[in-house]
Amino acid sequence: MTQPQLSEKVRELMQKARIVSFATWQNTHPAETIQLFQAADDQGRYLTDEDLQQIQQLVPANTALISVSQGLRDRVHEIVDEARSQVLATFSNITQPGGGLYPPVRADACWRDFWHFLRCITYGIAGQHADYTSTEGLHYMELLYQELQVPLDAMVVGLEGIKTASLKRVEAEQRAIVAPYFDHLIEQLKQFR
Repeated sequence: MTQPQLSEKVRELMQKARIVSFATWQNTHPAETIQLFQAADDQGRYLTDEDLQQIQQLVPANTALISVSQGLRDRVHEIVDEARSQVLATFSNITQPGGGLYPPVRADACWRDFWHFLRCITYGIAGQHADYTSTEGLHYMELLYQELQVPLDAMVVGLEGIKTASLKRVEAEQRAIVAPYFDHLIEQLKQFR
């Protein structure tokens, strides 16, 4: 199946819609650590075991949640599958003709966004910064979603599903500590409406 042609405006918005910012992390993390996070974000990937090990060595006082970030990364496909199931159960016709995630390429982009949402959340968790988003990047993401007519209600349900599926995979005593990292992005996305 051929990919639909993206307009120049959409391609430009995609480049600018970077939702993570490490600008406020200088007070808690050395430059070398921030560079590890930034490199992962630039490459659109999760932090590797090597990245996480370096972060633990460079900032031992801020690494209580490294294992949580690692565990979520290792189970990202299960988590995204559960979130997708939640969206499909809540919006039963969303992937059918006329639905907000039709044709299938639109649905695939949505599930890919879920993968990236969790990636960004794991950065916040690994760095112990619950306010890890970029106001400017979120603004461009909102414009991108408007341009592409992304069904925001479904995205919020999906992000809430990511939170629920993730917290099931976190030790009970850490759930209250980890939940705000999810809530932060959920609240940001709700403001798009």
